[in-house]
Amino acid sequence: MSSTLLLEDTQVPFDELQAEQIELFREAWTNAGHVREARVSVSRSVIPITSDLDRRLFGADTNEAISRFGRSYTGEPDRIAEELAQDAAVQAADTILLTVPSQLGVDYNAALLETIARDIAPAIGWNPERVRETVG
Repeated sequence: MSSTLLLEDTQVPFDELQAEQIELFREAWTNAGHVREARVSVSRSVIPITSDLDRRLFGADTNEAISRFGRSYTGEPDRIAEELAQDAAVQAADTILLTVPSQLGVDYNAALLETIARDIAPAIGWNPERVRETVG
């Protein structure tokens, strides 16, 4: 897991710093003689805004939100998909861990995850059939 803790601001975008960490880790992994392929994950908060409740909780503009956490992608699903597709660390990673606001309850999060699975994940290359083949 690439760290989200930065000890200095070098004016390099966060995703590019993480992508660099991933590249360096994979090089070190290979140089250490490991036989299996290195696996890397990154974490991103993804909050699709599709309802009035979403807008009230998270705002269309993150400066208007009443709640906020970590590196977040908040907005219309198509915009989130475009932004994730441009995130260098997301593209470099093998796994993306999505964090959702658990304090809002099961029903809210089920709807949020459904929107992510239906409208965002396929746009950045996720295929549920491929997951079933890997697991099954």
